[in-house]
Amino acid sequence: MAGLVLTPGASAGRDQPALVAIDEAVSVSGVRVERIDFPYRLAGRRAPDKAPVLIATVVDAARTLAARLQVAPRRISLGGRSMGGRMCSMAVADGLAAGALVLVSYPLHPPGRLDRLRIEHFPALDVPCLFVSGTRDAFGSPEELESATAMIPGPVTHVWLEGGDHGLRGKDSQVAGIVKDWVLAL
Repeated sequence: MAGLVLTPGASAGRDQPALVAIDEAVSVSGVRVERIDFPYRLAGRRAPDKAPVLIATVVDAARTLAARLQVAPRRISLGGRSMGGRMCSMAVADGLAAGALVLVSYPLHPPGRLDRLRIEHFPALDVPCLFVSGTRDAFGSPEELESATAMIPGPVTHVWLEGGDHGLRGKDSQVAGIVKDWVLAL
């Protein structure tokens, strides 16, 4: 893998501590990391843009990084925290070529809303997928996420951080190490 595009969660920007930690861990291994902001953040708004705008931002960032590095799109991996990772997975499901997906705290459903699963696109994910989640994430329990990801045709790896909630507070270096080891093993 030549590059990794990282996207933030809904309430954060490109300097979200988990993304910075992943960037620092992966970059030292020679992988070019590009952390991006979504348009709503750049415009100073708090509410995220609609999914098509977020997905288009991911597509543009992936294509730009591949062109900058002069590599095929499949040499670029995508990922991020929560909403950002979800948008990356939706971009890949929509046909964006990518090497892999790194999904930290994937928001399987809104807290307490098991009837609103965010998995319609899972059957179209034919790339390796890493899911790093806390065992106490209100957006999806280990059992719920493992059951849902069984419909992903690409290889799926789950790493559970014991006691971690959706924010995975205090676990940035642990998350970064997990991502680095997985990405370098691709």
